[in-house]
Amino acid sequence: MNTPLAETLSVLLLVAVLAWAVLRPKGLPEAVLAVPAAAVVLAAGAISPAHARAEAASLGPVVGFLAAVLVLAHFCDVEGLFQACGAWMARRAGGSPGRLLAAVFVLASAVTAVLSLDATVVLLTPVVLATAARAGVRARPHLYACAHLSNTASLLLPVSNLTNLLAFEASGLSFTRFAALMALPWLVAIGAEYLLFRRLFAGDLSLSVQGQAPGPAPGLPLFALVTVGCTLAGFVVASTAGVEPAWVAAAGALVLAVRALVRRRASALSVVRAAQPAFLAFVLALGIVVRAVVDNGLADALGHVLPGGSGLPALLGIAVLAAVLANLINNLPAVLVLLPLTAAAGPGAVLAVLIGVNIGPNLTYAGSLATLLWRRILHRHGQEVQLVEFTRLGLLATPAALVPAVAALWLSLRVAG
Repeated sequence: MNTPLAETLSVLLLVAVLAWAVLRPKGLPEAVLAVPAAAVVLAAGAISPAHARAEAASLGPVVGFLAAVLVLAHFCDVEGLFQACGAWMARRAGGSPGRLLAAVFVLASAVTAVLSLDATVVLLTPVVLATAARAGVRARPHLYACAHLSNTASLLLPVSNLTNLLAFEASGLSFTRFAALMALPWLVAIGAEYLLFRRLFAGDLSLSVQGQAPGPAPGLPLFALVTVGCTLAGFVVASTAGVEPAWVAAAGALVLAVRALVRRRASALSVVRAAQPAFLAFVLALGIVVRAVVDNGLADALGHVLPGGSGLPALLGIAVLAAVLANLINNLPAVLVLLPLTAAAGPGAVLAVLIGVNIGPNLTYAGSLATLLWRRILHRHGQEVQLVEFTRLGLLATPAALVPAVAALWLSLRVAG
C-alpha cells in the first residue's frame, strides 16, 4: 500500500477505535473494534508484520503488568480495603464537606499511586459517593476529585499508570530514581488541584450538613496491606535486579487471589474476569493501530514541532504538546507516539511527556480511558456529569497543575544532576 493510502487508512481506523472506546455501543468492549482494526492495518500493509510483532513484544510485559495490578486491586477490595477507606473518610470528615474533600484527596492520591488509577476510578469512586451520601454533603466536588486525581496523582511511581510503565521502560531510570524525580511534580500538581477545588467548590464545601453518624469502623485488612507493601518493596528490589515489574505484580496478585480462592470468596472465573482480558486485548490492538499511524507519517510531523533540549521552556513545550495530543487521540496512543521521539533526548524529556499525558486528560472526557470509565461508573450509580461543568473545571485545573509540575520536574532534574 502506498503511503498516502496507508496513512489515511490507519488514521481513520484509529479515530474509529477511539470513538468506539468513548461511546461503547450497547456496552460492548473496546476490543470489539480494536482487534479487527489491528488485523485490517496488518492485512492491508499499513504496518509490516515485523513492526506489528515488535509492538506486541514491547507491549507484552506492560499488558502483563496491567493484568496483575487489576487482579491485585480487585482482591484488595474483596479483602475489605476500600470499605475501610470509606469508614476512615467518614470519621475524618466528621460531617464537614471541606474535611471530606481533604480526605478524598489523600486517599485518592495514595490509591492511585500504589494500586493504579483504575483502582481509584473503579473501586474508590463508588465508596466516595456512598460516603458523601451518608454524610449528607454534596457529592459533586468529591467525585470530580476522584476523576482528576486518577490522572494527576498517577505521576509518582512507574506502577501508577499504564503510561508510566511505558515511560519507565523508555527512560532507562531505576524504580527509585523514577519515583525520586517525580515526587516533587506529584506533590505540586496535587497541591495545585486541591487549592483550585477549594476555591471553585467553596459554595458546596461551606454548607452546614447533618448526615448519618459514622457506623462502627470495619477491621483493618492487614493481610491486604502487608501484601501491597511487600509488592511495592518487590518493585524496588526487582528494578535493581533487572526483573520486569510484571512478575512482582503477578506475585502479589497471586497471593491475594489464592487466599480468596481458599476462603471460597472467589472462583477461577472471577480471577480471570478481574484481569479484564477484553481490555488487555484492546491495549495490544490499539498499540498496533497507533504504530501504523506512526509508521505512515505522524512521527515525522511531530518531529518538526517537538521542542528540543532539556531546559524549562523545552520541557514545558513537550508537556503541552503531549497534553494536546492526549486530548486529540487519547493519552495511551499519545504516549506510544511520543516516547520514541523523546527517548533519545534523555529522561527529562520522557518525564515531561508523562506529565503532559497524565495531567492533560483532565481537560476532556476523551483524554484518558480512566475518565471515560469514571463517567460510566457514575451513570451506573445514577449520577450524571455535565459536559460544560467538566470542561470548565478542566480548563482551569489542567494548566494550574501542569505548569508547576513541569517546573518542579525541571528543578528535580537540576538538583539530581
